Amino acid sequence: MKRYKGKIQQWDVVNEVFEEDGSLRNSIWLRELGPSYIADAFRWAHAADPKAKLFLNDYNVEGVNAKSTAYYELAKRLRAEGVPVQGFGIQGHLAIQYGFPGQVAENLARFGALGMQTAFTEVDVRMILPVDETKQATQASYYRRLLDACLGARSCRSFTVWGFTDKYSWVPGVFEGQGSATPMDETYGRKPAYEALR
Repeated sequence: MKRYKGKIQQWDVVNEVFEEDGSLRNSIWLRELGPSYIADAFRWAHAADPKAKLFLNDYNVEGVNAKSTAYYELAKRLRAEGVPVQGFGIQGHLAIQYGFPGQVAENLARFGALGMQTAFTEVDVRMILPVDETKQATQASYYRRLLDACLGARSCRSFTVWGFTDKYSWVPGVFEGQGSATPMDETYGRKPAYEALR
């Protein structure tokens, strides 16, 4: 962080620390340093780059659920203790077969009410292959609804897609039989999702 001091707008300081049920994920940091490592990481990051905004970040936290609530409670506690936690990053890895997450606007609002910035940091919307027009329309709707939630929240400062072409998407290598997750296909053709975001 010192190398890029003053050049980076926001850092994801603590990433993917909670399980789906809201319990802390068993990691080397938790085992070796204890739960205080989260506050320490933010303090160290602030010392290294004091002007950058410092974010928590995770997946499956778009709406209000056990995992996002664990982050909300953590952020509220750390901020009350003077720890420089300034933002909440929502990765936004969605899949059309699971439905659109509920209470996205409410989730952004509650972090905003803490005085925090919010951001969508890794947005893509995958589907079970093969692709068809109905799936593409649903995908476009999901992209648009996430972006609308961001644009509708004063706290939301950025919206980043996780790759722009399926040619280089991470999804097929991780989710067998799924893909077509980005706004452009393998030949850089613009999908309905591209136009929805535009």
